[in-house]
Amino acid sequence: MLAFRKTVLKLVSTFIIATSIGLSILGGAAHAQDPDLIFKKSTVWKFLSPDHKLATYALDDPQVSGVACHFTVPEKGGFAGWLGLEEETSDISLACRQVGPIKFNSKFEQGDEVYRESRSLFFKKMRIVRGCDVKRNVLVYLVYSDKLVEGSPKNSTSTVPIMPWGDQLPEKCAEYLEE
Repeated sequence: MLAFRKTVLKLVSTFIIATSIGLSILGGAAHAQDPDLIFKKSTVWKFLSPDHKLATYALDDPQVSGVACHFTVPEKGGFAGWLGLEEETSDISLACRQVGPIKFNSKFEQGDEVYRESRSLFFKKMRIVRGCDVKRNVLVYLVYSDKLVEGSPKNSTSTVPIMPWGDQLPEKCAEYLEE
């Protein structure tokens, strides 16, 4: 009887892991683009396995041409990190800038998701969302990680004032907000 229970537990755990991997792959396809890796810097040396690293990425806002965001995330090393089994920390930094004339491709809501990435095998995701400070005509970007059970208070904010570019007058983000 004990051998039967162990076999059932192994089958159930294998099913859960396979399902969660499948869901994380599907969840990763939901965002508009993959970010471009700029560079990685090792922070903790590991002898026979990959080092812990900080990775810096660039991402263009898919709905607002002329805005790019750069974010840095820690990546766990070791064999568990290499296999994707280690939960990543919630420490993420963000900087967004105007890199060309700003053009809104469509209307958006306050807090619309710009990018999403899984940060653990099961329940943690990093999200970059966008809003509009109507009074100042500034785009506001927020990066945070959420966890199903306890959430995460760690976050970072960056703003992009909508400025003229060349001879083009700046657009008003308020005109593109959905009500």
